[in-house]
Amino acid sequence: MKLQNKFFTLSVIGLLALSLASPISYARKKHNALESTLQKARQGNAKAQIAIGFMYAAGKGVPQDYAEAIKWYRLAATHGDSEGQFILGTMYQYGRGVAQDYAESVKWYRLAAAQHNAGGQLFLGNMYYNGQGVTQDYAEAIKWYGLAAEQGDAEGQYYIGVMYYNGQGVPQDYAEAIKWYRLAAERGNAKAQYNAGNMYFSGQGVPQDYAEAIKWYRLAAAQGLAHAQYYIGVMYYNGQGVPQDYAEAIKWYRLAAEQGDAKAQFNIGVMYFKGQGGIQDYVRAHMWANLAAMHGGADAVKIRNDLASKMTPEQLEKAQKMARACQAKKFKNCD
Repeated sequence: MKLQNKFFTLSVIGLLALSLASPISYARKKHNALESTLQKARQGNAKAQIAIGFMYAAGKGVPQDYAEAIKWYRLAATHGDSEGQFILGTMYQYGRGVAQDYAESVKWYRLAAAQHNAGGQLFLGNMYYNGQGVTQDYAEAIKWYGLAAEQGDAEGQYYIGVMYYNGQGVPQDYAEAIKWYRLAAERGNAKAQYNAGNMYFSGQGVPQDYAEAIKWYRLAAAQGLAHAQYYIGVMYYNGQGVPQDYAEAIKWYRLAAEQGDAKAQFNIGVMYFKGQGGIQDYVRAHMWANLAAMHGGADAVKIRNDLASKMTPEQLEKAQKMARACQAKKFKNCD
């Protein structure tokens, strides 16, 4: 969740504008802007305190210092600022500037949530969902997700969808799950877009609709979600919702494979093995099958071994060298 701070944003915009001046003039004005914010923070202005905390946490204009950041967040939080309470909760949850303490994190999330802070409500829901700092309680989790969702929080809407899909704290209900996934998906939540695609692909809670499925997968894929990219490849490979197109399939498989998706790596290997979407190439087929096999997939191990029996020693050595190089490059630009 992005921590929005209009005070800090405006300050940064102002500082960027000042950078057009001479270096000495810019440095002086930047220092003056920081001093002005510090003065307001020392006078008890909660937004200024949060802005200073953010600067120390991010190392913007000052050396990064989580302990100093938490000092300023705590000042805002103890004076009742809900955003300060929420941010302080995250610092305790992730152990930044303080020892990790889920119970303390829950305390601050609860205070922020009581003031209708959507971040506090969402994160408090997460703590109940995962049983961190509190006893795991799905009913309590969905209550807090619901409050965040009512404020239009896409992540809260997504998690309600997850809970209806899995029957956690509520009866399993695919129709209700897709309703919440769509609400979150329409707000740009990539995980919800992917899950909505899955439900249209499988016909869960809605009539099966490949065209609708690929629409949602595309939106999630555009945000870099590897599983969505993989399923677009599947749909082009099988001609589901789109004309069958092996070249397009391998393009999408490759995008997912470059993020380490083993199923996509395996499918690229199969396509090179069969010569689908281009030239039959045992060396590249072995490389991709080998990479997929490193994740323990039995099918990938089998096709890799089948390929090895058809290859010359020189081809096999080249494929293994390519696989090592590809892994070292984190699967980018491998063939």
